[in-house]
Amino acid sequence: MPGARPATYAASMPATPPFTPPPVSAWGTTWRLTVAVLTGFVLLGFALESLPPESEGLILLDLAAGVVCLVLMLFRRRAPLAVALLATLIGSVSAFSAGAVVVILISLATRRRWLRELLPVAVVWVAAGFVYDRVYVPSQPVPWWATTLVAGFFFVLCVAIGFYIGGQRELLASLEQRAMTAEREQAARVDQARTAERGRIAREMHDVLAHRISLVAMHSGGLVYRDDLTREQTVETAEVIRDNAQLALAELREVLGVLRDGDPGAPPERPQPTLAALPELIDEARAAGNPVTCTLTLTSRGASEGDLGALPESTSRSAYRILQEALTNARKHAPGLPVRLEIGGRPGERLVLSARNPVPLAPNATSGPPPGVGLAGLSERAKLAGGELTTAVDRGHFAVQAWLPWPA
Repeated sequence: MPGARPATYAASMPATPPFTPPPVSAWGTTWRLTVAVLTGFVLLGFALESLPPESEGLILLDLAAGVVCLVLMLFRRRAPLAVALLATLIGSVSAFSAGAVVVILISLATRRRWLRELLPVAVVWVAAGFVYDRVYVPSQPVPWWATTLVAGFFFVLCVAIGFYIGGQRELLASLEQRAMTAEREQAARVDQARTAERGRIAREMHDVLAHRISLVAMHSGGLVYRDDLTREQTVETAEVIRDNAQLALAELREVLGVLRDGDPGAPPERPQPTLAALPELIDEARAAGNPVTCTLTLTSRGASEGDLGALPESTSRSAYRILQEALTNARKHAPGLPVRLEIGGRPGERLVLSARNPVPLAPNATSGPPPGVGLAGLSERAKLAGGELTTAVDRGHFAVQAWLPWPA
């Protein structure tokens, strides 16, 4: 259904938490009470001028009601509507409570809820204004419209102040929430980048070192299990082991160079190998005991068939790593068996790679280290390059098939 997706999406989104005003500090409570008391005494002084001399009881009632409203101020956050209604009713017979009632009304208005909270208080506020006029101005009746106008003016003024304060609080809270969200997103992006970089470095280290170390393992295993070698053959094998170990160490240093901070004075890193170095790679595989044949059917405008230099550098580099891992895999699991490489393609289509070697009848226990994750890593490399890599056993042969995009 068309509406199912938005509904599911909305249900999956986290609910926005209701805005919670910041807690009132001890200093905030103190200065609010002080302002309410001073305002109450000033208004009580004006009210006493219109009262007859025998109004001591009303004055005591006024002061008591004002104290009650001052106490209610301390609970305005716990029950905002109830406290506002009660304080407004009490304020109808108390001039001393006016400051406390104003603070309570402003606090209620910061919540910005017209119908549920401010409208009921507005009705009680206007009614309280009529009662106040009858109590404190009995000899000079005030027209109802004047009472309504004055009460409405002060109510709107208090509500406007409360709306402004509430809006500022919500704005600050929204900015803080956005800052926290942006900080979390930035931290997540940094972690994701670090994870991707670790994975890239791990793949690069495997691609660089697995080939060399497998050669070292192969030749050192031969020294252990063969006792018919002459001194010259032993020295030659040891030199191969030494050379590959040194090359592995040099390549390891190059890969680890990406982990250090950039140094302007540092020498430039050696370019990563491409298919232009394929002949050397094949020679190394043959020297390790695997007969390798390679068929090239590359066609490119302005280049002869089989010209490896016509490939884009990134494609050529990825292709080299795939063939290098295929030869390393054959050397570890099918030592001494022939390997057939096929490379074909043309610009605007794709570069196709194939490596096939017979599957040995019985596993060779001395062929080298246990299986790793090289082919799986190369499959991911091929996907990142926009291609695909698959492996399968086909008619007694282990086959590595891959293709990479070849832009026109």
